[in-house]
Formats: sequence, C-alpha cells, structure tokens
Amino acid sequence: MDIILKYFPELSQVQKEQFAHLGDLYEEWNSKINVISRKDISELYTNHVLHSLAIAKFTEFTKGTRILDVGTGGGFPGIPLAILFPDVSFHLIDSIGKKIKVVDAVASELKLKNVTQQQIRVENLKDRYDFIVSRAVTAFPEFVRLCSNRVKKEQRNAITNGILYLKGGDFSEEIKPFRNRISVMPLTDYFEEQFFETKKLIHLSM
Repeated sequence: MDIILKYFPELSQVQKEQFAHLGDLYEEWNSKINVISRKDISELYTNHVLHSLAIAKFTEFTKGTRILDVGTGGGFPGIPLAILFPDVSFHLIDSIGKKIKVVDAVASELKLKNVTQQQIRVENLKDRYDFIVSRAVTAFPEFVRLCSNRVKKEQRNAITNGILYLKGGDFSEEIKPFRNRISVMPLTDYFEEQFFETKKLIHLSM
C-alpha cells in the first residue's frame, strides 16, 4: 500500500492499518465471489483504492456529510473514502446481493462504523444525500436521471452538492446537456501513474 502513503502521507495509524488490511481482505473475498477481475486484483491499490481516493484529492468532506455510493460493486469508491473520512457517513448500494455481502464483510472486518450497505436499486431509495459517488456504472445522462432526486438541497461543503463520478475515455458528448454546471478534472492532475492517463472525475452541481 506504499502508493497510498505516497499521495496521502498524513494518515493516522488506524487508517494505515485499515488500508494495509484491504489487500488481504479483497484477495480472500475475490477467491470466493468475483467482484474484481482476476487480472486486476494484483493492481488493487492503484486501480481501485487510489482511483477511489481521487475524489478526496478534489475535495474534503465536512463532518456529518452523507454520501451515497451507487453501484458500489465490492465497495468502490465507498470503502476507501470511508477509511479516509471517518466522520462522514457512507451508504453503499448495489442491486447484486453477493457484492453487498462482500461490502458488509469488509466494512465489518475493518470496523468501519460510518458505512452502511444495502441491496437496492437507486430508483427505489427514499433518503437524500449531500453527494452521490460512483465509478462509471452507466452512461452519465442515465446516471443523472436515476440519481438526481436523491441529492439534498442544504449545503454543508466547500463544493456544491451533487454527483462525483469517476469515468474514463471520451465522454464529451455525454456531458454536453450539463455543461453549465459541470466540472471535469483529469486524474493526472493528482496522480502520475499510467493507469490514470485517461481517467477523469466529473462533478455535477445539482
């Protein structure tokens, strides 16, 4: 997990231990339930953990912020962000039960008191959140359509409430309908590894 310390050197001892434990936990669970591709598991810390933490390079969440992670899969970006922001609450959802089983086990093993998880589709949720985070689960306009009514109006952070979406490739056409309220950050602004060359973070103000 040296790559995490490279970019986040101020971690507490507890956070260091939690991040260090992630590798073993995901290797163990991935052998039972395939939530990360077999070829990708060896790059867990760069391709999944650090990728998730790009959101923390863009903004710091204030204490008490509520965040919804839609289509979390095995817990990304929610689990790494929950380790980094212990005073922020994270609700991780996915429509596939076995993935939520992994999230539950990992959060429990790491003693993450700020994480809840649920097998549900976002369109069936009733609660509202300050931010919705995700790693490219669908085309961006469709994601906005599904999630936009789950964002709170009351502001508590330095950036406007809305969606924080990690996505790769060329999505210029997808974001055209939102161009007046969208920001796009290349992850090469934060990280130098080759993996991030085509990766970006979208912030849509709601």
